[in-house]
Amino acid sequence: METLLTGQPLTAATAEHFGLVNRVVADGESLPAALELAHRIARNAPLPLAAIKRVQQVCGGRDSAAAFAAQDEIAAPVNASKDAEEGARAFAEKRTPVWNRH
Repeated sequence: METLLTGQPLTAATAEHFGLVNRVVADGESLPAALELAHRIARNAPLPLAAIKRVQQVCGGRDSAAAFAAQDEIAAPVNASKDAEEGARAFAEKRTPVWNRH
């Protein structure tokens, strides 16, 4: 609230402390850090990633019951997907999953 009312800029460390940024990196390390994060995200299954983004868009501002209902509706096709089967199978077989977006 203080920043909103005073207009005083936040330091990177303060923004990180309050969860406004994911991490603070040294000067010149922004692009490598962003690429590393992008690669970590890209290794995950695309269907759940899309569902997570959709849940965030749809559920904000809803009460808990409505948010959980919307989340269940969004997650149901993902849970029933071939990629979900592949993820479980790959985990059991201790191998990297191959995602097909199905």
